[in-house]
Amino acid sequence: MAGDSPSSTAGDSLALPYHARPADHSPVHTTELPATPTRDRNIVASAWVEAPPELLRLGDDLDAQPEAEFKRRIGRWLLWRAGPAVGDAWYLAVAVDDTTVQHRYRLRPEADDGGNGEGAGPSGTVHHRFRAWKEDLLGR
Repeated sequence: MAGDSPSSTAGDSLALPYHARPADHSPVHTTELPATPTRDRNIVASAWVEAPPELLRLGDDLDAQPEAEFKRRIGRWLLWRAGPAVGDAWYLAVAVDDTTVQHRYRLRPEADDGGNGEGAGPSGTVHHRFRAWKEDLLGR
């Protein structure tokens, strides 16, 4: 199980840069997904037993077709990313209590509007800054 792997926080010696963290394919249920980011591994979307199909296909239109990785919980949302932390990537927020409720954010390396991408949050507002989209997930 994903819970069997050593966990760490940002200050632990096990913390690795995101691109150096090994993929964790151990089956994991929604209740087992951690509240805070994992710093020693990346939980891949295919490991999430309840993963919706949209999540499993999240990176399909990106150049390397990366598999989405779990990032953290934000309020009632599970945050996943396909692609690099900086660059061309997709984020998907999936509601913990209803995996059909989802919001996407497209991160772009060079957005033309001064932002860093585009995505609508739960409020229906379209955001061009990732931070504003995450705040919308929290109802702010």
